Amino acid sequence: MDFAARRDWPGYFRTMLGKPPRETLVRALEIPDRRPAGERLAVDLACGEGRDTLELLRRGWRVVALDGHPMAIELLTSRVPPDQAPLLTARVEPFEASAWPRCRLLNCSFALPFCEPREFPGLWRRIADSIEPGGLFAGQLFGDRDSWAGLPDRTHHRRGDLDGLFAGFLIEQLIEEERDDVTVEGEPKHWHVFHVVARKR
Repeated sequence: MDFAARRDWPGYFRTMLGKPPRETLVRALEIPDRRPAGERLAVDLACGEGRDTLELLRRGWRVVALDGHPMAIELLTSRVPPDQAPLLTARVEPFEASAWPRCRLLNCSFALPFCEPREFPGLWRRIADSIEPGGLFAGQLFGDRDSWAGLPDRTHHRRGDLDGLFAGFLIEQLIEEERDDVTVEGEPKHWHVFHVVARKR
């Protein structure tokens, strides 16, 4: 079984080291914002080994990076250039139990499906409430036809569910991806993923 499927996060982090930032984050960063980068705060929930946080720091953003696994924060902080370190606040906290400040950008790449279904509504309310008007959400949700949809500790969504989740947002990008492929370990998997960039009204 795949690292992520069995929640082997150290194995997953090692596999992801050195990968470029996620395309949803890059798309969000391409959307014009009149504020100087140094005045913008991003929150990277379940930041993992830090591929997205590092890109935000490189572009001059202040970042609060949270992850429930200590190894993630260790891998992230060890790779932050010294001149960018003052821009980063990094904490070991699972997103279900963490608190974070209001932000211009809330990034959560390939992590929300790993929230327990009973915890998801509260987590989503905190995410939506924390994004400033005009701010952005970037991340992924897994669809109901994904191979992992039958796992009881995962949260998956139908396409129609997204209309309710993003009722207070303008959709900048919504790509529904469905394909047979493999996981990062090369295990066969049917992927059903929604890649979302949305602006808070």
